[in-house]
Amino acid sequence: MPVKNRFAEMHAEITAWRRDIHQNPEILYETHRTSALVAEKLRTFGCDEVVTGIGRTGVVGVIQGRSDTRNRAIGLRADMDALPMAEDTGLPHASQIEGAMHACGHDGHTAMLLGAAKYLAETRNFDGTAVVIFQPAEEGGNGAEAMCKDGLMDRFGIDEVYAIHNSPGLGLGKFALRPGPILASVDEFIIRLQGRGGHAAKPQETVDTTVMMCELITALQSIVSRNVDPVMQAVLSVTSAETSSKAYNVIPDRAEVKGTIRTHSPDVRAQIPERLRAVTAGIALTFGGSAEVEFVNGVPVTINDAEATGHAHAAALAVAGDCEEVALAMGGEDFSFMLEERPGAMIRVGNGPSAGLHHPAYDFNDDAIPAGCSWFVTLIEQRLALPR
Repeated sequence: MPVKNRFAEMHAEITAWRRDIHQNPEILYETHRTSALVAEKLRTFGCDEVVTGIGRTGVVGVIQGRSDTRNRAIGLRADMDALPMAEDTGLPHASQIEGAMHACGHDGHTAMLLGAAKYLAETRNFDGTAVVIFQPAEEGGNGAEAMCKDGLMDRFGIDEVYAIHNSPGLGLGKFALRPGPILASVDEFIIRLQGRGGHAAKPQETVDTTVMMCELITALQSIVSRNVDPVMQAVLSVTSAETSSKAYNVIPDRAEVKGTIRTHSPDVRAQIPERLRAVTAGIALTFGGSAEVEFVNGVPVTINDAEATGHAHAAALAVAGDCEEVALAMGGEDFSFMLEERPGAMIRVGNGPSAGLHHPAYDFNDDAIPAGCSWFVTLIEQRLALPR
């Protein structure tokens, strides 16, 4: 069961959808045009139910198979939102919206799932329910969490959930995945240091937050190197450091440090904030100042269920004849929220040689469309196989 011939016939049509979405990128939950386009097409395809407003601007389509009795329901997810950045591709279908760009391929994910939905609604060659999920705000807005909080899984009776993400550098139309952790949790921290400012010529009369901040930045690196099990993956990066003074002759009374924490283990994710608070408190005490620590919880670790990974792998083999093992990465994905609620897996599809994700010269490779559409459909037809 290789790439389905129907998607060769539909390729130009799906490509046109993709490029239209690419030209009109929308950020976070402001996917009003894209969501309306998706909902209109799902209705045109003849989906049995089309629901909008799940997770604010999310769209869900329900396609019943041939059986009159409810079998399993399989969810297929695509993300719709773009990034707040300028495009530098020079392509005819480049973004027409200043400061917004589809630099992560969500336009391609949406188009592939629309193509799969059209095929599934036409053929209904399965026994059960296919639930196509179009999600906003993957790029920093936790749209998957919002859809789950709106009752996505229970409302549509979803038993398993799957997603696809393009991968620059992976052979065009090839697949890659792995069981267990595949992407990292992504959390942020803000540390506010308080000292006592004064004249730079009289440091003895101050509590210098600049020195305190520098010592803290160095000390924070010991958390991963000396507190986290060396066989576990973790990153703690300080990405911003500034003080309240811009003058050369003033010792500032306040300083702020920001950064990110990424891990592949829920246990390590829980461990690091405790150590960060302790190290920060110790440094502040040493210098006679005080500190306030704020954590912003982002996405959990993306963990592919072992059995579901096997199903995703089987569909990839059927389509492409091969499926590589993808390397662990420290990027994050809010599909992890859906995987916390239901077993499932995220697979990679090759974008071929291209600019990297989140790069201003990136563009989704339309030649990957038939493979991605075929994987979605094959997964449904295998997991919800008609009785023989």
